Amino acid sequence: MNVKICGITNLEDALVAAKVGADYLGFIFYPPSPRAVDKETARAISAHLRQTLAAPPLMVGVFVNETAVPIAQTLDECGLDCAQLSGEEAPALTGDPNSPIYGRAYKAIRPASAAEAEVEAEWYVVRRQMAEGGRQKTALSPQSSSLIPSLLVDTYHPSLRGGTGVAMEWGIVVYLFEHTPGIMLAGGLTPDNVAAAVAQLRPFAVDVASGVEVTPGKKDHDKVRAFITNAKRS
Repeated sequence: MNVKICGITNLEDALVAAKVGADYLGFIFYPPSPRAVDKETARAISAHLRQTLAAPPLMVGVFVNETAVPIAQTLDECGLDCAQLSGEEAPALTGDPNSPIYGRAYKAIRPASAAEAEVEAEWYVVRRQMAEGGRQKTALSPQSSSLIPSLLVDTYHPSLRGGTGVAMEWGIVVYLFEHTPGIMLAGGLTPDNVAAAVAQLRPFAVDVASGVEVTPGKKDHDKVRAFITNAKRS
């Protein structure tokens, strides 16, 4: 089970998460978010982890309705591995081989129903697989490439872009998880419910932000340890 700790804003939280087994760290480049981080901070954290850890987590930039070129530039400038697209981005950003972030980005969706989940999976996963000819083409190492999700599924909210702390109705996405490999699950996960979520949906990975925080952007290290332990143990 792979685990993403999202909303990283400081080195201390990043180091704790990495050392207790996080597979991904998420850096949010969306100013309205209370967990937003600037490029300088993300770059410094990324550089420190790469210099001090033998196998640092995959580092993910989270973007909302940004275009491909600025996203690629931010990934390169900050030393990040891939991008999570959490707005209403077009499928071409992840599925077009000519996109600057092709092969190093995945889409986050917030479906309100099972039908909507299936339609969005068709847009963002099936079309990308067709473009790739069944193979992922990326400049990342094979190990890093294998960790990039096909999709992230989060709780529906009419305006917020994640980090709501509200658990989704897992039942509406059971079919999607059964038939689409590589999905990361987010939305209201905590150390107390992540094992049940994993047991029901068998996701490729799980993602948490508010569920392991003291305040937005500051992690509770005991909760981070408990979340990662419970997710991987299950």
